Amino acid sequence: MKTLLVLAWRNIWRNKRRTWITAASIFFAVVLSTLMVSIQKGAWDRMEESVVNYYFGYIQIHAKGYWNDRSIDLAFAETDSLRAIPERVPGVETTVPRLESFALAARGDNTTGVMVVGIDPEREHLMTRLKDRIVAGSYFADGEAAALIAEGVAERLGLSLGDTIILLSQGYHGVNAAGKYPVKGLVHFGSPELNKQMVYLPLPVAQYFYGAEGLITSIALKVEDKDEVPEVLEVLRSSLDTTRYEVMDWHEMMPELVEARAVDTAGNYLMLLILYLIVSFGIFGTILMMTAERSYEFGVLVAIGMKRLQLSVEVWLEILFIAFLGTFLGFLASFPVVYWFHTHPIDFTGNKEMAETYARFGFEPIFPAAFEPFVFLSQAMVVFVITTILALYPFWKIGRLKPVEAMRH
Repeated sequence: MKTLLVLAWRNIWRNKRRTWITAASIFFAVVLSTLMVSIQKGAWDRMEESVVNYYFGYIQIHAKGYWNDRSIDLAFAETDSLRAIPERVPGVETTVPRLESFALAARGDNTTGVMVVGIDPEREHLMTRLKDRIVAGSYFADGEAAALIAEGVAERLGLSLGDTIILLSQGYHGVNAAGKYPVKGLVHFGSPELNKQMVYLPLPVAQYFYGAEGLITSIALKVEDKDEVPEVLEVLRSSLDTTRYEVMDWHEMMPELVEARAVDTAGNYLMLLILYLIVSFGIFGTILMMTAERSYEFGVLVAIGMKRLQLSVEVWLEILFIAFLGTFLGFLASFPVVYWFHTHPIDFTGNKEMAETYARFGFEPIFPAAFEPFVFLSQAMVVFVITTILALYPFWKIGRLKPVEAMRH
């Protein structure tokens, strides 16, 4: 076997051009498939981040039945046991209480529907980094009756810093809710949907506005690792009174986002399959060329007594060496290519039509590449396995070889 390995290694460098052509086809296959998968994964990770982690959180706790009705009448008090969740449940960093309901926002003759969210400023910032997304103005001070509004809301109403926003709604158990608040800051969200409707008030101010003193409608949980969400969810459901509370993860709260990713991933797999087929034909073509060019050589070796199996294994090892060379170089070249698209995402925000299309799904048309080791390794391995399987062709060719005809050819 050692002799065959040495012979195979020497043989691939007898014709350097043929070796580099075959390795190049494998090289480009690794780079292209890695780039395609990394952009698809990176784009969806960004979408999840902008929609899930920027506001909803990976897990939320509500009163039983709240998520279906979204009624402020199902508000509840944040008890000591709910506040103690980070100490009791491993994997939970903090809890973020909110009082949420819809309202009509107005300024002059301009009106628009908004989501008014009462927040604990410090706890909200720990999870969603809200303070860091302020693009004008400043964050809440203690006990301040002011509002932070999303850029889209400000644009629709013609509001700027220091202006007053008027809010009208129906509060807890039907009480009239009306108030006016100075605009303290403008907030930018990665999700266009959130950018068009979010208005923040300090939690005590929102509770007074809605006539719901001491009550909240949801508790969002900041989870240390999103891979731990199923375990955290199981612990919460077993420890909380599920007749009073519902515990939901983001898959249950936003099934349309999960379905959209599943459909897009399926489409991406189809594109990858087509790419693999094209690559396979390219690699197989070079293997076919290499085998055909060496028919005379194979005929001589079989004629002088070399076993067909030994010859087939030796040629298979040659292709494996070339496959390893192309895969390894492609693996290395993928790093700077993917890193470039990771730090310089594909940005379609300048394309108005495309930006509006993606806005309907609730996210910006910006597609960074995911810079993750698994993506590089998986695509390199897939292309290497494809090449290894195609390298079995010489077994069939040499098995049917007729030495005299091969030498004449």
